[in-house]
Amino acid sequence: MKMTMHKTLTAVAAAFVATSSLAAYPEKPITMVVPFAAGGPTDKVARDLAEVLRKSLNNQTIVIENVAGAGGTLGAAKVARANPDGYTLLLHHIGMSTAPALYRNLPYKTLDDFEYLGMVNDVPMTLIGRPTLPANNYAELVKWLEANRGKINLANAGLGAASHLCGLLFQQSLKIDMTTVPYKGTAPAMTDILGSQVDIMCDQTTNTSGQIAAGKVKAYAVTTLKPLTTPALSGLPTLDSQGLKGFNVSIWHGLYAPKGTPKAILDQVNTALRAALKDPEFIKRQEALGAVVVTDNRINPIDHKKFVEAEMAKWGPAIKAAGQYAD
Repeated sequence: MKMTMHKTLTAVAAAFVATSSLAAYPEKPITMVVPFAAGGPTDKVARDLAEVLRKSLNNQTIVIENVAGAGGTLGAAKVARANPDGYTLLLHHIGMSTAPALYRNLPYKTLDDFEYLGMVNDVPMTLIGRPTLPANNYAELVKWLEANRGKINLANAGLGAASHLCGLLFQQSLKIDMTTVPYKGTAPAMTDILGSQVDIMCDQTTNTSGQIAAGKVKAYAVTTLKPLTTPALSGLPTLDSQGLKGFNVSIWHGLYAPKGTPKAILDQVNTALRAALKDPEFIKRQEALGAVVVTDNRINPIDHKKFVEAEMAKWGPAIKAAGQYAD
């Protein structure tokens, strides 16, 4: 009897300690892993998000840790292996859904090794060309592409990058093969576009808006179904309206935690995320980047996960058809 009572008291005490710990979360700085280099578009989103997210998390510090490499899989793998205590989070983009098709030996399972916390934003993309390209609009560009089959250089920021995925889908939609020129990041790819070393690129508005506004590149289209309203891109037509019906590509970002993180903590972080996405300053900063803050049901963890599953189903066949894999 005494032994049974002792076990009961011990269990109650442990539960009390656990509950108290959760109630006090977070008691120390939180690490948000960004699986790409500092200064890139995902890093910018992460730093803006961390600044407002902390307001609803005891004003605790959120440290950004850049773990770049292998198309974002190194950073994601680190979070998948992290202690599920709420102090390690992951901010990842569309690569979360494309990695299973791109990498034969992925060190984690996208749908099984993470807790889904909610989507953050959608980042439209733009189709741009070198300043010396003869084509001045999309119709002229298509004619030029058809006339120069086998001579077209299509830049991207590396295997699995947003620009790689968009370019892949663009080629398949036009049924025109192009020579893919991968770079180690957007910056060197943009440098060669500006210098007319490569012909075209499809990349995020976060990377292209400034160059388009300055007239340093030729802009042909946006990749969303609806035109954008930002000053630099408001007059740019969509690919869908110019003949590529249904072409709709945006680079989204979502927030994740290691599998097994306590539900109470997940709920707390999701509540903080919801508040952050309504913050006027955060919305303003995202709009300046050409990004659209999520307001639909993808802010719910369950719907976030369903969306990633749908994206996996969308991109998997396109990537496999192109036969572009990494070990």
